[in-house]
Amino acid sequence: MGLNKKRIIIMIKKILFSMSILLTFNTGFACTNFLVGKAATLDGSTIISYSADSYFLFGALYHYPAATYPEGVILDINDWDNGKYLGKIKQVDKTYSVIGNMNEFQLSIGETTFGGRPELVDTTGIMDYGSLMYIALQRAKNAREAIKVMTDLVAEYGYYSSGESFSIADPNEVWIMEMIGKGRNNKGAVWVAQRIPDDCVSAHANQARITTFPYDDKNNCIYSEDVVAFAREKGYFKGKNKDFSFSDTYAPLDYGALRYCEARVWSLFRKLNPTMEKYITYIKGETSARMPLWIKPAFKLTAQNIKDYMRDQYEGTEFDMTKGLAAAPFGSKLRCSPLTFKVDSVEYGHERPTATQQTGFTFVAQMRNWLPDYIGGILWFGMDDAATNLYVPMYCGMNSVPECYRLGNGTLLEYSSTSAFWTYNWVANYAYSKYSYMLPDIKKVQTKWESDFNSLVPAMDKVAVGMTETDGRVFLTNFSIAQAENSTLAWKKLGEYLLVKYMDGNIKKEKDGKFIQNTSNIPPSIIRAGYPEEFLRKMVKENPGTRVLTEEEMKKRK
Repeated sequence: MGLNKKRIIIMIKKILFSMSILLTFNTGFACTNFLVGKAATLDGSTIISYSADSYFLFGALYHYPAATYPEGVILDINDWDNGKYLGKIKQVDKTYSVIGNMNEFQLSIGETTFGGRPELVDTTGIMDYGSLMYIALQRAKNAREAIKVMTDLVAEYGYYSSGESFSIADPNEVWIMEMIGKGRNNKGAVWVAQRIPDDCVSAHANQARITTFPYDDKNNCIYSEDVVAFAREKGYFKGKNKDFSFSDTYAPLDYGALRYCEARVWSLFRKLNPTMEKYITYIKGETSARMPLWIKPAFKLTAQNIKDYMRDQYEGTEFDMTKGLAAAPFGSKLRCSPLTFKVDSVEYGHERPTATQQTGFTFVAQMRNWLPDYIGGILWFGMDDAATNLYVPMYCGMNSVPECYRLGNGTLLEYSSTSAFWTYNWVANYAYSKYSYMLPDIKKVQTKWESDFNSLVPAMDKVAVGMTETDGRVFLTNFSIAQAENSTLAWKKLGEYLLVKYMDGNIKKEKDGKFIQNTSNIPPSIIRAGYPEEFLRKMVKENPGTRVLTEEEMKKRK
């Protein structure tokens, strides 16, 4: 009887863990972060990227102005995911300005949820992961300070969320921190933070990635005092300290973690260093040797490189989202949710790329230590699917945000014609219907705008450096707002162009950027492109009765 009970308990734990993984994906909280040290970039900047992916997130550029508070002020904490009131904490006397996920000192923070052991969620805690990020940005000047702020907050008020990986970076250092709670009514969290070597690149995508870590390198590795002891207390770990792995202990790998999470990390790593190709067997669950936490890239990176990598859809691999039956005839990356499905009681799954349709907002944070902070920090900000959007430069020294990015300009249930979120969604959703044709058209406009941004930013830097800080902030605010509003209008024009060009599935002919008009009285020339041959063959195989009879066959019937 005792053995049966033990087996039942083990089964229940396994089911709960699987449910936590599925819940993470089915609710859409599936994000991707890339992290780049300053010696791994061409210009010496540090970079982190973030894709806030959720079916329930309305994309907006958040703004928290700097402020001072009298003693005794209390701050209400609401869950970032759903707005649920969680409790109150003490406010500090001074907070810093924050634009999106970067503050005025260039400190930037991103995250991905890995879930981990479900029994470690503390629903009595006050600090959720989103509140931790945005409060740390308001209270810290650099990455090390942010780590202390975040860990002190959960120690004092409790950690409400499930397991989380954080990207935390300033102009000089890039850190990854992984954290998970200690269970209901057990205040605090266990966590490990490691500094990414300056010449390396790391990534995380909804799976804890810190395994073993150096206990005696306090300059590059910080951790909670009980991170191992707590695991022993719970019965999760029994080995020697040197063999303790945070990820394997608190977020054990399963097939979903490999195929839907680690695969995104692999897809980046393979582009940066050819030796990483071999880990495809790990991604497919065929081998167990884990990928390293970070790698040294074979070449120096730029912010534009990271923008492009955030648009990855597994092109050039066997996981390519634009290939196969699910991509339909025109190579659409769109997959109807949920992520997994069953046929004849057997479970299958779609691939989960870095660039995904349910993105609320995405950014590439670039931090440059050779410039004053309010000029050096650029949040390259984009709405919706990274594959079909623009990354627009938002300086961290801005005093206000563009109307098109403003929270409240439209909602998930209310369309707004001036909202960038709705404008980019409109273009992307239309493009999914004829993706192989429309994506190249979008890429042309995307490349032109981002090339122009890359040329404009150094010029704006130079002008702003010659101004007083007050005037410089106004100048950079006006520049950033203008780029956001103008590019959003351009995307609206792009959507109109695509509608005209691809109306009813046909393609209007063009010459020198203009549609060809036969005569003043005859409609424009069109191309009836039909379906790709591969898809036509599938159609014929499925329904051979659609074959058109020849004239000779018709005569025989008579």
